[in-house]
Amino acid sequence: MGHCFNSTVVNAPIGRVWKTVRNFHDMSWCDSVITSCTAVGKIAGDEVGAKRVLNGAFQETLMSIDDDDHCFSYSIDDGPEPVSKESVSEYIGTVTLRPVTDTNATFVQWESDYEIKESEDLVAGFCNPIYAALLEALKAKFA
Repeated sequence: MGHCFNSTVVNAPIGRVWKTVRNFHDMSWCDSVITSCTAVGKIAGDEVGAKRVLNGAFQETLMSIDDDDHCFSYSIDDGPEPVSKESVSEYIGTVTLRPVTDTNATFVQWESDYEIKESEDLVAGFCNPIYAALLEALKAKFA
């Protein structure tokens, strides 16, 4: 099983950061990384089962969302290599927010687990820079 892990601290209270990232269909906070986010179907972006296509290539489904614990998980159902459905299965990404109480900031963790037929380093090498860029965009939004 492969694993990706990235994290950062955002200089904003957890409520503000969660409000920014919780809508699965709204990636406007990171338009330097995600140039298009297309909702698929009629399920709202804050409901389990919501589907989207990112940058015309990544097909994803919202698997869980928890407003109390400030986290959501999603699957990548298909995408470009090395995360295509032919190469990777059971790809689950999770975004978790935690308060940093001494500074009223937010710790943001973005990780994923997946099964891969080839080297797990291929997926990690592909996904980790994307997650890092997404986290940098989120930090910049609150800078």
